[in-house]
Amino acid sequence: MPADTNANGDIFGGWVLSQMDQAGGIAGVEQSQGRVVTVALDAMTFIRPVRVGDVLCVYTRVSHVGRTSMKIEVEAWARRFQTQIRERVTQATFTFVAIDDAGRPRPIPRPA
Repeated sequence: MPADTNANGDIFGGWVLSQMDQAGGIAGVEQSQGRVVTVALDAMTFIRPVRVGDVLCVYTRVSHVGRTSMKIEVEAWARRFQTQIRERVTQATFTFVAIDDAGRPRPIPRPA
C-alpha cells in the first residue's frame, strides 16, 4: 500500500520486518504446538529494496530448539513485478519463546 512506501517507491524496511516476524511466529507455533513471542533477532541487512508491485516471499527454517526457546532462520525474497526474477532482499535469525496462557515460558514438546 502507498502508506508502506517511501518517496522512492520502496517498501519500508519495518513492513518487511513485520512480515518476517509473522512468518517466524507461524513456524514457532508449529514447532512448539502453542503460543510464542518474539524475544530477539540478530542484525538485519537489507541487501536489495522491495518495490511496489513486487511479491514478497518469506521462508523459515527452525535451526535450534532449546527447552523453552527456539531460533528460526527467516529469509525474505522479492519476486520482481511482472517477471519471474527472484532476489533475496534480507535475512535474520529470530528467537522465539514458547509461553503458556499466563504468558510465562513453557517447555517446548519434543517429537515422539
